[in-house]
Amino acid sequence: MIKAHKIRLHPTEEQKTYFAKAAGTSRFVWNWALAEWNRQYEAGEKPTAFKLKKQFNEIRRVQYPWTWEVTKNASDQPFLDLAKAWAAYFDGLKQGKKTGRPTFKSKKKSKLSLYLANDQFELGDHRIWIPKLGWVNMAEKLRFVGNVTGARITKTADWWFVSIQVELPDPVPVKKPVAVGIDVGLNRLATLSTGEKVENQAFLKTALKKLRQANKRLHRRKLGSKNREKARRQVARLHYKVTCLRDDVLHKLTTQFANCYGIIGIEDLNLKGLLKNRRLARSFSDAALGKLLNLLLSKVGQRGGQVIKVGRFFPSSKTCHCCGWKWEAMTLNDRTLACQNPSCPYYQCAQDRDHNASLNILNEALRLIGLIDQAVGGTGSDAT
Repeated sequence: MIKAHKIRLHPTEEQKTYFAKAAGTSRFVWNWALAEWNRQYEAGEKPTAFKLKKQFNEIRRVQYPWTWEVTKNASDQPFLDLAKAWAAYFDGLKQGKKTGRPTFKSKKKSKLSLYLANDQFELGDHRIWIPKLGWVNMAEKLRFVGNVTGARITKTADWWFVSIQVELPDPVPVKKPVAVGIDVGLNRLATLSTGEKVENQAFLKTALKKLRQANKRLHRRKLGSKNREKARRQVARLHYKVTCLRDDVLHKLTTQFANCYGIIGIEDLNLKGLLKNRRLARSFSDAALGKLLNLLLSKVGQRGGQVIKVGRFFPSSKTCHCCGWKWEAMTLNDRTLACQNPSCPYYQCAQDRDHNASLNILNEALRLIGLIDQAVGGTGSDAT
């Protein structure tokens, strides 16, 4: 198992310049390799990362001597990254998936990034040594103890970070007999079948006023001016703050679920389709339901549990979890469900819509893995 620990760096101004120069070198080599790959491929040749790297090194000292001012990984790794990108593209074509072709990186829009192989840096206590630069201060020391496989330095807003990959032994799974169903949404981020409710913090919505003001300030500034660059950095800092707040909530929440439950049932939502809804797209993006599901799949699997995806057309909200009565006319505005089956214990009792859905999801998940014979819910479309 490989884990990454992302640590903020505290470089000096000289070290920031070095990072920017190394990331620029990496971007330039990527663009050169991609252009040469496209040219050779259109000419009927079969380019490879090894051939392109050898070709670049033959002309590098004469035509691009400035690439020697930074670590060699800045000019070596882009060839390997490009080969992986092309391999993913062709594999996607074979499997019928829409995988985009590798594209050129823009100096203004692409994220500054630099990869370091495990033999190109050294870790100390709260610091990292980089070739042709020296020691750079880190905000904290590496948490994981294991075989370090590599690191990637990136810039987000005004700050530089290093993500260190560490190979760790696979954890011994601990079986937990407790199962839970989770209904996710916008009004509440998650509602558990146990009755626990997690409110949606909506960090983007909270910061929207400041973001609008910052974006207006940015677009009023003259192109290429220093004031425009200051305004751009302010917008980037606001977006980064929202991202950090959201990630903090999602990581703590999914870790709690993974530690407490062995079987988790959750809806398999059509996230791409939901993001096409012009009225709710921003709210769905703010909730980050896709990231919530991905974190659950990763953490629960590492701890020996399993996540069961319930079909997206399973009518979890409009079906009574006790008797299976279905309210076909239910809409998004209806937040409670009152069962109309006279023989049901919940007859004409107002049930919370999301809690009822989480119970149905739990029953359906247990049915899918064979722990119960039949769930009360049937099949059909669900408005939520």
